[in-house]
Amino acid sequence: MNQAHIHLIVNHVPIVGSLFATVLLGVGLLQKNGTLTKAGLVAVLAAGLLCLPAQLTGEGAAAIVQNLPRVSRALIQNHAAAAEQGFWVLESAAALALFGLLLLKNASPRARLLALAAWAAAVLGFGLLARAGNLGGQIRHTEIRDGFGTPDEL
Repeated sequence: MNQAHIHLIVNHVPIVGSLFATVLLGVGLLQKNGTLTKAGLVAVLAAGLLCLPAQLTGEGAAAIVQNLPRVSRALIQNHAAAAEQGFWVLESAAALALFGLLLLKNASPRARLLALAAWAAAVLGFGLLARAGNLGGQIRHTEIRDGFGTPDEL
């Protein structure tokens, strides 16, 4: 098993995890349910932590596939840039979630505000990571590229 294989195994976890966390936290906030809000904050924190393996295996995966036929370096670079952006936004959401959990533990009235900020960051993180996933898929799945089958796709 090489880094490309590991990257393919773990890269969906932050996307699906951030979507799950966003929905869970959103429902908790909407219903003003402390238990669901806490669970949602824990899920955002977990999604941030689970994003690390995908980020850490990205360069190794790129090194393996960059010289394969029909693999565009531009697609790799676009994917890497999008993934890094999504990574940092999700890590920010995880940090906000951690602080939100600490405020909840201390029954701070600002806990809800921090949970809302974590939710907003998680929504943005999910969107950015979903985009990064699409760009990553285009690296080897030529059939999903714009202009598939045209000479300019190389």
